[in-house]
Amino acid sequence: MIHNSIDTFTAELPPMVALAGLDLGTRTIGVAVSDSFRSVATPLETVKRKKFGVDAAALVKILQARGIGGLVLGLPRNMDGSEGPRCQSTRAFARNFAALWEGPITFWDERLSTVAAEKALLEADTTRKRRSEVIDHVAAAYILQGALDRMRYLNAQPGAADAPE
Repeated sequence: MIHNSIDTFTAELPPMVALAGLDLGTRTIGVAVSDSFRSVATPLETVKRKKFGVDAAALVKILQARGIGGLVLGLPRNMDGSEGPRCQSTRAFARNFAALWEGPITFWDERLSTVAAEKALLEADTTRKRRSEVIDHVAAAYILQGALDRMRYLNAQPGAADAPE
C-alpha cells in the first residue's frame, strides 16, 4: 500500500523489520537500507536503469534478500515545494512497483539530498570517479535517514502520530 504520510506508513510497519530507501534517477536507482531497529541508514548499491520490469525485478530481489518491510522513495519536489514531472514519475513508479511488492511504500522529500551526499563525499576526499559511482546510493541513505529520524521523533511524541504533518 502507498502512503502519502510517514505516520500512516509507520503505523503499518511490522516491528523489527528493516526499511529500504530509493533515490530514483533517470539512469540509476540508488538503494540504501536500515537496520531492523530503524536507527541507521546505510548506502547499499546503485542499480543501472534499463526498463521498469528489469529494474523492479532487481529491486524485489534486493528487498527479499534483506527482509525489507517497507520502502521509502525520494520525492524530488521543486525548491518551492511544488511537484513537477519528476514527482509524477516517482509516484507512477510507486504505483507500478506496489503491484509487484506487498510491503508499504511512502515518500520522503529529497530536496538537496544529492547536494548533501556530494558534500559528504567531498569532505571524505573521495575521487571524482568514485563519487560518480556511489553518489546515488549515498543520496538514498540521506533520504532514508531523514525518514528514520522523523519516524523516531513521531514514536517519541505522545499523540504526535495523530497530528497532521
